[in-house]
Amino acid sequence: MEDKSPTLLISEDLSRKIISLAAGEAHTIALTGDGCVYSWGRGMFGRLGTGKESDELVPVLVEFPNQAEGDRIRIVGVAAGAYHSLAVSDGQLGFDGENSLAPCLIKNLFERETSSSSLNDSGREVGSDLKVCTVKAGSMMSLAIDNVGGLWMWGNVPPQDSEPDPRLSFTSIPIPFPILDFHGRTVLKVACGDEHVVALVGPGDIHKDNSYDVSVLYSWGNNHHGQLGLGDGESRARPQTVETFNQKSGLTVYDIACGAHHTALLTYRKETPKGPSICWTFGFGENGQLGHRSNKSSSLPEPVSDLPEHAYLVSVDCGLFHTSVVSSEGYVWSWGMERGLGLCPDVNFTEVEAGDDSVPRKISGGSSRFRDPVQVSCGAAHTVLVVDGGYKLWSWGRGRNGVLGTGNVSDCYVPTLVFWPNELKPEKEEVPDDGKSASTEEIKRLESKLMVMERYASILHGSIFGKPFNEEEDIPYSLRVSGYFDMGKEWGEMLESADKSQLMRLQAFYEDMIGRVKDKVLQRRIQEIMKDCLQSSAPKY
Repeated sequence: MEDKSPTLLISEDLSRKIISLAAGEAHTIALTGDGCVYSWGRGMFGRLGTGKESDELVPVLVEFPNQAEGDRIRIVGVAAGAYHSLAVSDGQLGFDGENSLAPCLIKNLFERETSSSSLNDSGREVGSDLKVCTVKAGSMMSLAIDNVGGLWMWGNVPPQDSEPDPRLSFTSIPIPFPILDFHGRTVLKVACGDEHVVALVGPGDIHKDNSYDVSVLYSWGNNHHGQLGLGDGESRARPQTVETFNQKSGLTVYDIACGAHHTALLTYRKETPKGPSICWTFGFGENGQLGHRSNKSSSLPEPVSDLPEHAYLVSVDCGLFHTSVVSSEGYVWSWGMERGLGLCPDVNFTEVEAGDDSVPRKISGGSSRFRDPVQVSCGAAHTVLVVDGGYKLWSWGRGRNGVLGTGNVSDCYVPTLVFWPNELKPEKEEVPDDGKSASTEEIKRLESKLMVMERYASILHGSIFGKPFNEEEDIPYSLRVSGYFDMGKEWGEMLESADKSQLMRLQAFYEDMIGRVKDKVLQRRIQEIMKDCLQSSAPKY
């Protein structure tokens, strides 16, 4: 059933709208329409940008340094690596009118460009007005696309050798350097895994409307598992064309993603833009992350044949060992490690529920469809979905360190609402106290309370029944009519209607909860015994 809950009246509130999302190894970064960044999850190494290394269980605001007193830096792009994060600031609010990753990085970019007197194909010198437009991050590397379509890399990157080498050894480079292989052309998109990179490159004219239709897919880096899609296992230090998607193929690649050792991408037929999509995968397949009905690796791109033939897929992403896609109609599929949840083998699945999934598995959030999907993003072992045009977040998978943003560290086997929007927003200018503004503020206050209640209901319902809350299906008729609700009766009826798979999941869910309670009781008892022993052994005066 489609999610038909009422749309909240916040369409103009960009401070609550997620326009970009990035998931790292155990943290998540969200960018809002008003240029603010929120982070949550594991804080080790300072990856959350909060100024400390503690974990955050719900989204918290990231404070950026001000260029001038009273100015607020507006962020326009974010990326998350395994243990680091990147952000691009808007050119209108600082750094001498230039977009930048950080002051030190933009300085390095300018110094390298100016010293080499780089020119684009039109003869225009780009060193003086270079801007960073897009950032991406892999496990231990970072990438940026500039305003003339150039690609820059730094971190743990392939050496700049020209010969194929199966023993390719990556190099640590702390300063961004340009990928000259794409000089004169436009890098449209880029993605990277642990040690491989995939780039979608178009013609030199960055303003062409059909850039994707005439683009070429390149890959390079480590190829031990065939993750470059070149038909062999030889690693490449320089970009190579992925021939499966050449101009003769009739296919247009429009989205790309990389897992640790596998790659996924989306295509449509050139003659039917926005028509039916095909998801292709290649590389390491031991955990079923390729979706090819086996756990075999593949060195050539193969379609994920079990996805619907007529669906248009709006987004694809890869975790370490799982893959997820979302369609324009709001259906989500995942596959790979631990039923496509990416949970890693230590979760509490039992019997038929355990194991990897080598075919796409539909993910339901209380209903079979998510309304107005925007993006799916995969971390190492968790997945986050942006829906409702950017105003709602769902997450599932491993919950350690608060990476799911649900306020706790529990694993979630089904989608659970993220605590969003977070009310810790930057202070705004005061508006005149007239009737209209007062009414608007009251509406926003009520909407905020409604969202909190919706999150609470979803979490409470999941804790009792082991599944997300669906307004259309899960509010009993008696409660709707009379306001009376018999929890025990409803729970018993749910057990009677559950199949074996659902019962096994509920068993694992409650065993985990009971185990935590027992651990806490034992911990308290030990503390009491130690306290009594210390008091009895203390000398009396």
